[in-house]
Amino acid sequence: MKQTHLLYLHIPFCDSKCHYCSFNSYVDRFELRESYMKALAKQLRHDLERLEGGEGSIETLFIGGGTPSTIEPALYEPIFSVLKPWLAENAEITTEANPNSATASWLRGMRALGVNRISFGVQSFFDDKLKLLGRAHRADDAVEAVLNAAEEGFEHISIDLIYATCLDTPGRIEKEIAQALSLPIDHLSAYELTIEEGTPFQKSPEVRRESLEQAHILRDTLVSHGWRHYEISNFGLDICRHNYGYWEYKPYLGVGCGAVGRIGDERLYPHTDPKRYIDDPFFKRVERLRPEEMHEEKIFLGLRSSVGIDAKMLTEAEKARCELLVKEEKVTFRDGRYFNNDYLLSDEIALFILG
Repeated sequence: MKQTHLLYLHIPFCDSKCHYCSFNSYVDRFELRESYMKALAKQLRHDLERLEGGEGSIETLFIGGGTPSTIEPALYEPIFSVLKPWLAENAEITTEANPNSATASWLRGMRALGVNRISFGVQSFFDDKLKLLGRAHRADDAVEAVLNAAEEGFEHISIDLIYATCLDTPGRIEKEIAQALSLPIDHLSAYELTIEEGTPFQKSPEVRRESLEQAHILRDTLVSHGWRHYEISNFGLDICRHNYGYWEYKPYLGVGCGAVGRIGDERLYPHTDPKRYIDDPFFKRVERLRPEEMHEEKIFLGLRSSVGIDAKMLTEAEKARCELLVKEEKVTFRDGRYFNNDYLLSDEIALFILG
């Protein structure tokens, strides 16, 4: 069977830094854009030529950031030229985008390159919440961007929403979902606000108000409309094959500064600073994963998604603990795999199984 891989491309440039963001992104390095994209193409060619499986072995591409829509489609052309022979037939090609920079012409240009799925960082349909989060767009911009993407021919459109802020109430969350469901989208990622070290929100943790009720409203409303809850934060009429591949523990290439990859038992780390990356795009720090680490990762990822865990990979003691959970109706056993019945309890269940 042909070995296939996932591919992640990292764009580190942002037009503004959101108050909750701890990602490897920069608002003051735009002069590096052209040289950075050239370095991306160099690393991509280098890594693909060494990839087991040969041409046609990339089944999904995800362009993330940062903000990929801060880069003009013309600068992506050399990357897609390098990648073309390696893309599998019917490959899923996703780009993230921000509503304020994903203009109709940008969307048209990316679609012409072969992008067939777009994910918008909407985060909220309330202007006061967008301001709280430090977003650079307004609610109307988000609606317009999604409608523009549909008009440009994107059949697969996803949006991100954030909940559990100090402005959220059950009623407002219901309105957020109603607005989302009124748009031509087929996927939604709902993330609980987390306070990350080194972000502006670290100094004002009161902006976060944990709410299990809001998580249940999101889940129950979307499921009642026929959406599949297939991972703790993800819902879809259509799944994101790229993210699903991570949860299935498929090998993946990371291309770009800070874009981690994993091939076999090696986790690969490039330079995180854009300038250092441009100067040496082939650098990789290698972390060798122990078998027990990979075992644990497969269990954690499988239980937070509809992938589940293969009973054959478990020790006898782990199987026994799984059977206890089956009796308590916390997991389900089907077709040789154990599936989590409540993703909101995924970490607790994984820790119990691992003993």
